[in-house]
Amino acid sequence: MISLPRSQHRWPPHAQPDMAISKRILLKLSGEALMGSDPYGINRETIDGIVKEIAQVTALGVEVAVVIGGGNIFRGVALGASGMDRATADYMGMIATVMNALALQDAMRRAGLTARVQSALRIDQVVEPYIRPKAIRYLEEGKTLVFAAGTGNPFFTTDTAAALRGAEIGAEIVLKATKVDGVYNTDPVKDPNATRYDSLSFDEAISRNLKVMDATAFALCRDQKLPIRVFSIFKPGALVRIVRGEPEGTLVHV
Repeated sequence: MISLPRSQHRWPPHAQPDMAISKRILLKLSGEALMGSDPYGINRETIDGIVKEIAQVTALGVEVAVVIGGGNIFRGVALGASGMDRATADYMGMIATVMNALALQDAMRRAGLTARVQSALRIDQVVEPYIRPKAIRYLEEGKTLVFAAGTGNPFFTTDTAAALRGAEIGAEIVLKATKVDGVYNTDPVKDPNATRYDSLSFDEAISRNLKVMDATAFALCRDQKLPIRVFSIFKPGALVRIVRGEPEGTLVHV
């Protein structure tokens, strides 16, 4: 597989590159991250908090693209989808990500950010289709991008969409935002003695059977030499610390 070059882009005039190590990032957000303490749907306070973190990063001149999942919405219909054709269920999940992307875009607008949504499924009255050169131009112009509808294909997760879009736009790193602050040797929810890794190679993560991302996404990042950092999106200031090169969460690298 051919490795794609990392970003070679111009800094916007307002940017201060000495304040941030990462210049272009791909942030993977699960739909569940938008629920907050609610059982499903979108929690207004939670989404505003996430967008505030993103705004702090863009203020440093960092170009931000987001891949959003749809579990917070699709979970509400999952029981009804039991026994449903897998492809049909996956398309329903993709449509849920479009709803989340529109909510993110609106929250970003209220926070003073200029955001664009690009979807792998065509819904032209609502969102733009995904067009790679246009996406890169938006980033170079200082706009925040939200990628919706995964890869546009069933049987692929939004983890895979994050790895794919990250490679396509020349992101320097994929930041996987979760509810836990990194990768542990065992489940920290079940095991109070679980140990968090500060850094891992791709090969170490495989040999230790650590579930950093789904297998397809993980293999794509490894092949493209695209590092992954797993961190808690609910830890205030974590995103800013990461782009400044400070230790946070777990780094998975070549």
